[in-house]
Formats: sequence, C-alpha cells, structure tokens
Amino acid sequence: MKLVFAGTPEVAVPALDALIASGRHEVAAVVTRPDAPAGRGRRLVASPVAERAEEAGIEVLKPLKPRDEDFLARLREIGPDCCPVVAYGALLPRVALDIPSQGWVNLHFSLLPAWRGAAPVQHAIMAGDEITGATTFLIEEGLDSGPVYGTVTEEIRPTDTSGDLLTRLAFAGSGLLAATMDGIEDGTLKAVPQPADGISTASKITVEDAHIDWAAPALRVDRMVRGCTPAPGAWTVFRAERLKLIQVATVPDRTDLAPGELSVAKNNVYVGTGSYAVELLWVQAQGKKPMRAADWARGVRIPSGERLGV
Repeated sequence: MKLVFAGTPEVAVPALDALIASGRHEVAAVVTRPDAPAGRGRRLVASPVAERAEEAGIEVLKPLKPRDEDFLARLREIGPDCCPVVAYGALLPRVALDIPSQGWVNLHFSLLPAWRGAAPVQHAIMAGDEITGATTFLIEEGLDSGPVYGTVTEEIRPTDTSGDLLTRLAFAGSGLLAATMDGIEDGTLKAVPQPADGISTASKITVEDAHIDWAAPALRVDRMVRGCTPAPGAWTVFRAERLKLIQVATVPDRTDLAPGELSVAKNNVYVGTGSYAVELLWVQAQGKKPMRAADWARGVRIPSGERLGV
C-alpha cells in the first residue's frame, strides 16, 4: 500500500522505522506537528518524526491544523491507501479521515477499550494495572472508539516508570502496526468493534495532577511517582519550593512517620504517607540537577520532624 504516516514524538519513531524497513509498503509522506520552540534559546525544532523522515528522504507535511485546505489538497494528490498514526497530537476531521481508501489506523498504547485518551501508559501505572499493551484500530470521530485490528500485551513491572513502559510499547507496537498494514493490504485482517464494557479514559496528566498527596497510601505515592516520570514529573513542596520526586521505594516495615514527615539516616531519606513510609531515592530541587536523595538531604540539613508538602 501507499502510506502517509502521522506522528510527532520520539515514541512514534520506531513505528515509522518499522514501516520503512518492511519493504512491502511505500511511505510516501509523513504528517507531523509544526516545529516547536525548545531548549533555553527557545529556537524552533522539528519533531523527532520529522527529523527521521527527512533523514530517510521522505516528504514531510506540517499543517497547523489537519483541516487546512493546502494540507488536504496535498494529501489528495498523494492518494494514500492508508494512513497509520502514532501519537500525532491533533484531532483529524472527517474530511481528512475520508481521503485514504483504507482509513487512518492508530497505534494506541493500551488494551482498548481500557484507557482511551491522551495518557494511557501513565494512567495504567497509576491505577496499579499489572498488564497493558498496544492496540491498532480504525480511527473514527469518537475518542479511540474505533474497531480493533490487533493487540499485543505487555507486563507492567513493579519499578516501571511511564517512560520505561512507553519505550517497550513503542517497539512492540511498531511490529503490530507493520503487521496490521500487511493484513489490511492482503485482506486477511478485519477490524472488530470494541466491547461496550471495560471502557476507561486517560486524560492528559497536568502538573497539578502530579502534586503528591502524602496522606495517600504508600503504594499510591509510588505509582504516582512512576506514572508521572519523566513527564510531567511528580512533585511536592519543601520549604516553600517545589521538589521533584524522580524515584521512591516503599518501606512496609516503617510505620512510625506521619504523612509528609521526614526521617534522615546516613544514606537514607524516609517520608511518611497515609500507610507506611516511602524512601526517597532520587529528587530534583528547584533550579538544581537530579541527585540522590541522601545527598540532597545532607545539603539542606533537615531537622527532626520537618515535613514535605507544607
């Protein structure tokens, strides 16, 4: 088939690579979000997908909105059979959905209908799910509600951050997306409607959502930190400034600390929760680089009874 691939962040690059490498289909063009300001200089930078497509000599389309007439006209000129999508980042209007004969096929990082929406991996970790996966489905105008072509499953490991899990799913999902294109092309794969039960939604995680509540149980705190790492980053307040929490570990045998109360040993920093304590392993103070929590604690000299979140 002739394909136009739509995607933007680094997590979409493995799928683009898989389609380029398959040799079975032609990736005629790539659709991605416009260049965005990045770094301290805030200079405009192309998306990871755009950079990879340019390296491969593939035409790159960067519409401000996918309903722009110039973009739609170019898409019609290319005449794709199918448009595979991975984390493109913009809603597709009906007029765009109707252009490819086989539609737009999305690779979504959950086992649909679970965790429809923008942040499925983060929500799966924060909810304590043990299994997640990736799904290919035909895009409709509803939110991730279209019929499913295929899935792969992936175990959520006890120490997984959303970054860890998303990386594994990006590579596992790239093979699924390539196989889905093959099955659509040879007619062996048909999309099946999603079940009506088991639906959950995964809204975007905001910075405020990532604010740790120390009255919550330790398991909840651990899942929040892992689910919000690397972005948007779990945080708390220490001496009226934000303290980013990069890695913690639960300590079930430490139950003597009140929620938010700190306890510092030579090489360990503990904090109380609504159940038992967690140990702070890596933190990042405002304006500083990430560091081991024990090194941070030595630098700020924490007296007995001081609390986080105040």
